[in-house]
Amino acid sequence: MNLKAISNLFGMLLMLFSLSFIVPIGVSLLYDDSSIRIFLITFIAVISLGFIFWALSRNHSQELSSNDGFIIIALFWLILAIAGSLPFYLSGMSLIDSFFEAMSGITTTGATVITNIEGLDKSILIYRQLLQWMGGMGLIVLAIAVMPILGIGGGQIYKTEIPGAMSDQKLTPRITETAKALWVIYFGLTVLCAAMYWITGMSGFDAIAHSLSTVSIGGFSTYDESIGHFNNFGIELVCIFFMLVSASSFALHYAAIFKGRALSYFYDPEFKFFVSIILLILVISSLILFFNSGDLASQRNILFQTVSIVSTTGFTTTDYSTWPTVIGFLLLIGAFIGGCSGSVGGGIKSWRILIMLNHAHKQLIKIIHPRAVVSVKIGTKVVDNSVAESVWGFFSIYVISFMLLLLALLATGLDFTSAFSAIGACLNNLGPGLGEVSSNYSSVTSAGKGILAFGMILGRLEIFTVLILFMPLFWRR
Repeated sequence: MNLKAISNLFGMLLMLFSLSFIVPIGVSLLYDDSSIRIFLITFIAVISLGFIFWALSRNHSQELSSNDGFIIIALFWLILAIAGSLPFYLSGMSLIDSFFEAMSGITTTGATVITNIEGLDKSILIYRQLLQWMGGMGLIVLAIAVMPILGIGGGQIYKTEIPGAMSDQKLTPRITETAKALWVIYFGLTVLCAAMYWITGMSGFDAIAHSLSTVSIGGFSTYDESIGHFNNFGIELVCIFFMLVSASSFALHYAAIFKGRALSYFYDPEFKFFVSIILLILVISSLILFFNSGDLASQRNILFQTVSIVSTTGFTTTDYSTWPTVIGFLLLIGAFIGGCSGSVGGGIKSWRILIMLNHAHKQLIKIIHPRAVVSVKIGTKVVDNSVAESVWGFFSIYVISFMLLLLALLATGLDFTSAFSAIGACLNNLGPGLGEVSSNYSSVTSAGKGILAFGMILGRLEIFTVLILFMPLFWRR
């Protein structure tokens, strides 16, 4: 392990992260609220710590190994959550609540322990949204875009940070150009989303704030009632569109924007599968609610909640936990599937589900026709057996992790429905659950919040990146 190189990178990343506090400082000055002191203290503390790390290793330029990449990513997300929790702690929240809120923000989970969001200062509100925006694409990917200027290579980190198809599919020849292209798209979508929110009726502050959490698939809002506060169908349609866009592969967006291949969406099997899952859940939920209550007025809410939950955003327009229980669990199943590879969505990811379904189909055919030669295909591409085995391995670890976290949370005294949905919501980076955690997580014990925070980072880094650090063999390399 290259401690000096890791320390050097940590220092620069912390200094980079400290710049995020400038925005709430400016908002605090603009709205003359009482939180400016909080952000000034946090800014000085974080940038000073980053400078110390950097100064102690500034003359070290050795290339990072793949092991170092895993260590940096896992530890940095933890340190980022700790640093990000300082404003919440200084504003009066408990230590565990502050850490939970920051971890939820930076992992774009959207679960909150705050019960009176509207009572917060504007600077605190915009800070919560900004945490999600930075976490959406990954602060480390942003750092990779500027690493050549700083004299540090980041290929290993990029491969570890972006799982799935994006690790094998460089959008441009150089990895730094890839990171820059991703952020150009990400920033452009944020600006466009904010403009559309403003046009459809949001105030300037709310439009910017909600665009940050919409494009990042975060789900934080400046109101306790979330998007339902506005009761505006136009705003909901804008939100639905950008949730779908952000939960889709950014590789497709790149092909459409920079390569002029807009039809790529219609030919991509993963995108078609993702949209099909949303439509299937939408139809089933609508039929269940109609036959249970005959309520046609709720179809608008079902449309919004289906897209919000399956994309793992977590915005709400109504308390969907009051719907028939089967709908709540059906939406949660959709969140387990999650968004597309190379997106900011959570969940297992649609491409993995596609591979598992195709592999299972192959095995059934082999049982009927033992001598048949059958390939696993996603669209026109043949999936290698090693890839299918890797996906099934991931799914196995995912299920085991879910069960262990569920048992641990049940041990804290939470009822089964609330515990099951809370683990599912946090592991899939969704946010709202069912039962006691349908609106917020304030009633969960301190131990339970710690378990859920671990589930958030486990889901955000797609399990292996974190669990590999607990393997003795990893440290012997």
